[in-house]
Amino acid sequence: MPSDRKVLVIGLDCATPQLVFDRWKEKLPNLKKLIDGGSYGLLESTIPPITVPAWMSMMTSKDPGTLGFYGFRNRKNYSYDEMFFATSTVVKEKTVWDILSEQGRKSIVVGVPPAYPPKPLSGNLLSCFLTPGPESDYTYPKELKSEIVTNCGGYIFDVMNFRTDDKEKLLRDIDELAENRFEVTKYLMQNKDWDFCMFVEMGVDRIHHGYWKYFDKEHVLYEPGSKYENAIQDFYIKIDQMIGELLSVAGDDTIVLVVSDHGAKRMDGGLCFNEWLMQEGYLTLKQKPQGRTQVKHDNIDWSKTKAWGSGGYYGRLFMNIKGREPNGIIPKEDYEKVRSELVEKLEALTDMQGKVMGTRAYRPEEIYSTVNNIAPDLIVLFGDLYWRSVGTVGFGSIHTLENDTGPDDANHAQHGIFIMYDPRGQQKKGKLEGTHLMDVGPTILNLFGIEPPRDMKGKIVK
Repeated sequence: MPSDRKVLVIGLDCATPQLVFDRWKEKLPNLKKLIDGGSYGLLESTIPPITVPAWMSMMTSKDPGTLGFYGFRNRKNYSYDEMFFATSTVVKEKTVWDILSEQGRKSIVVGVPPAYPPKPLSGNLLSCFLTPGPESDYTYPKELKSEIVTNCGGYIFDVMNFRTDDKEKLLRDIDELAENRFEVTKYLMQNKDWDFCMFVEMGVDRIHHGYWKYFDKEHVLYEPGSKYENAIQDFYIKIDQMIGELLSVAGDDTIVLVVSDHGAKRMDGGLCFNEWLMQEGYLTLKQKPQGRTQVKHDNIDWSKTKAWGSGGYYGRLFMNIKGREPNGIIPKEDYEKVRSELVEKLEALTDMQGKVMGTRAYRPEEIYSTVNNIAPDLIVLFGDLYWRSVGTVGFGSIHTLENDTGPDDANHAQHGIFIMYDPRGQQKKGKLEGTHLMDVGPTILNLFGIEPPRDMKGKIVK
């Protein structure tokens, strides 16, 4: 590829193929132009399909097992309590912009998680939604922060709380977040030297979680005729308009990719993971819960506990192994027997009507090329991701329509979007099949004429 060509990657966290490619395509003229003039398709996400580790898996072309983190919070050791957060400091693999920096290329990177604290590169970088606050050093180089404050009014990391009943404020906050992310990116594109530019816009994810029940008639909490019925559609239209403005800044010879780390789907309810483990005899508490409460590890009777779980958009199951955990009771030779028993029972789970949910329980060593650090013993996607994992106990049932972390209408889906548009038409056009999130990194390097490192897991999309 000639050295004068640039690559722009527009990251839309949680952007959903059914909405972009089908339902609202005709209302999104800028995305439609890229789709119709380029190649597009489903982008298979990581297991689990969640922001961290998915974006970094995309940009390193390494699976979560290789990266060594499996979500935002991960076990630090085999104690019961010590965890570490997946910040940028735990990323040991080279990103696309690391490799471009080695090749003398300049990058603009805005909000690609995990990006706090900001790491050096050849170019400019702003951190992501995991940044503690505006007082933090959230840019590289450090002095870029004051420049962003002066010229863009600051940098918004995220909305304060997207699991809220104050839908009016949430809408305003999401709009402000998106406008700021595009404004900051546009400013950098216009004022800095760059060959590669990538940013991640988080508002799409936040609006799905906040407003899905208002437009999806199949949602268990669907509210017909709501004033928020078109909130998600209107936001997609707004994003499309801002993409159009950014494309004008990028110029008519820049190769453009639009990607998402996962999709979204309605949430049918929550599966009370620890409640279920208690019912099945795997988890024993010292004192029965008085009402709904988080499971405190000091209230677990480890001498009678074989496994415990955690909540979130997916479930993580940890087993209490003799000689591994401080008070483990499962003999090591019985590890696989008990784990297989758990897989069988989890995958047989039924919904409130007695219908099998379609839960999948994955052994990390079977889905990753290697398993670094401490992975959960099982990664559980409840009900084909129509159900979330609820860690709280005391619901009196293993099923709930309430979320223990606040109102939330949507879960993540296994497939996001991939669009690649070369204005010179030097690519195959039409629908792609079998594209994986880890293919994005090698594809970007190939566009620069750089051979991807052999240890990248993905393939080049041409």
